[in-house]
Amino acid sequence: MSDTSEPDVGSRLRALRERQGLSMRALSELCGLSINAISQIERSENSPTVSSLHRLATALQVPISDLFEPEAKQTTVFVKQGWGLRSQNNGVLMESLGLGLNNQRLEPFRLTVDPGVGNLNDPATHAGEEFVHCLEGGIEYCVSDQVYRLEKADSLLFEATQPHAYHNPTQEQAVILMIFLSTQDRQLVRQLHLK
Repeated sequence: MSDTSEPDVGSRLRALRERQGLSMRALSELCGLSINAISQIERSENSPTVSSLHRLATALQVPISDLFEPEAKQTTVFVKQGWGLRSQNNGVLMESLGLGLNNQRLEPFRLTVDPGVGNLNDPATHAGEEFVHCLEGGIEYCVSDQVYRLEKADSLLFEATQPHAYHNPTQEQAVILMIFLSTQDRQLVRQLHLK
């Protein structure tokens, strides 16, 4: 079962960086974040955005889940409601619905998106496929140049190599199920679409 304590992303980041023999400067050059920002994250003085976590994981060539979980891998993951790993930033709450399987390729998340929030100015692209299912409220998903308006119970499946972004244009929170599937062997999709 999952632990209810908050993950220590800063310590995990430092351990992963040091294991690869990278200085903060070297990691900064690889991911595009400032040395100061990396230092603040490692000291738990700053809560990183999901976009920053993605950039760090990509630079370290690890699944983003490695920044949240201990090294031990599991063959079964059970997450009780409210016990999954959480990250909240800029009007978006991201909750893991299951991370830690050996050779995991699926990454399921529940995103709660506040009114007016999204990442339209910073579309994502990544290897693999992406599935989005609207659980509550409404969300607009832009894939390439096509805009899809998802309302409760609507779904969208697409090749994630296309530029894609989302936005909640409503006055209510939107809750979506988002599942990434990596097509790269032994790699998890790291893009979580937020700034």
